[in-house]
Amino acid sequence: MLFAYPKSAQFGRVIPKSKIYEHAGANTALKDLFIAQVDQIVWKYKLAPETTNLPAAKSITEIQVFAISLKLATLHSDVLRAIDRAIPFPLIFEVAHGSRSHTIAAFKRPSEVDGSKWVVSDYFKSEWTPSDTPRTPLPVALDLASLYDKVLTALMPVQPLVEDNIQARVDRMEAIKSKELEVGRIKGQLSREKQYNKKVSINVALRLAKQELAQLKAADLSND
Repeated sequence: MLFAYPKSAQFGRVIPKSKIYEHAGANTALKDLFIAQVDQIVWKYKLAPETTNLPAAKSITEIQVFAISLKLATLHSDVLRAIDRAIPFPLIFEVAHGSRSHTIAAFKRPSEVDGSKWVVSDYFKSEWTPSDTPRTPLPVALDLASLYDKVLTALMPVQPLVEDNIQARVDRMEAIKSKELEVGRIKGQLSREKQYNKKVSINVALRLAKQELAQLKAADLSND
């Protein structure tokens, strides 16, 4: 899924990797990731009041869309975090490899402790689709903050609860990820255990963890 951004927002400037290294404080390992995985980075769209007709919000004055063409079919999240560290605006990434593309973004907000720094959540992504697939219309929004919230929500793998704000939605997605890791860990423990009595207690823990995961994933149907 790629979004249909306004033509007035087109920017089209190539970003040298060296600029990212400089502003992100990249070490040798991170530079090696960029060299191995990233072909080119293009600052593709600038979503601002003058390019979208949407007013700025207190926390979001602009949103930047970066296109990343890959050498490999995988992209390490450290590469995205380095770019997010280097650019002092919320970012949306359009990642392409061969004839496929998808959208990736994290919830990025100013730090409450230090307003000059940004807090970046885990990344959310759409499924890979052919690059020539028609773009998805942008969500209807009242301002840039609302647009950012709705784009991020569209990338989340679980339907959000109606009453949640964007931070609550992100927290819920991260709780789901943590619980999925716990379920996987317990399954591994169960497969390795040989004693029947211990397998029974592990099964109880697994059943409880699965129930908690299902509760986290459940949408609030009472609001339908």
